[in-house]
Amino acid sequence: MKSIVIIVASLFPLISAFSLSPEIGSRREICKAIVSGGACVIAGFALPSLAEEDYITTDRGIKYKVVTPPTNPDSAPPVRGQTVKALYTLYLNGFPEDTAQAKKVDGSRGPFGEKPFEFPVGVSQVIAGWDLAILDMRVGESRKLVIPSDLGYGQFGAGRIPERATLYFKVELAEIGFLPKLTEDQEKWLVDNPL
Repeated sequence: MKSIVIIVASLFPLISAFSLSPEIGSRREICKAIVSGGACVIAGFALPSLAEEDYITTDRGIKYKVVTPPTNPDSAPPVRGQTVKALYTLYLNGFPEDTAQAKKVDGSRGPFGEKPFEFPVGVSQVIAGWDLAILDMRVGESRKLVIPSDLGYGQFGAGRIPERATLYFKVELAEIGFLPKLTEDQEKWLVDNPL
């Protein structure tokens, strides 16, 4: 029977090594049994933070965590074609509070203030991951989003974003605009081009 050696580093100044049988359970279950809130490294590979369990995964593979609830939880989310304004920060390699490898590559907040990004949602003017996530949010809500590359910039990347990059966004839906009267051609386009 083969053993797995687990090295655990927690928030406490205690580092322990354990030898466990693979039949005990998954790597995550083993880590959860040993340490709560710390980091776990198995055979040289770091596991994602245990806090990742707080994320919800959509059927399209976007992971999100609500950081700030909406101003009015009963308000309606935007609909396709509606203009929205969002504040955001984009990171590569993870969020800065989770890893030292996180790298900020874009954002609407800067040293001279914040400028919300305005766009019509759900009509392919932004990456698919944004369209899908924003259509599920309400005004005032902020989320941490983990968007897989196939819903981001894909196999080619764009600018400072490398190919096949997972995107880490902090997003706040700042405003939902009026719903414009769509033309017949626009209505047809929405039907012909589902998200």
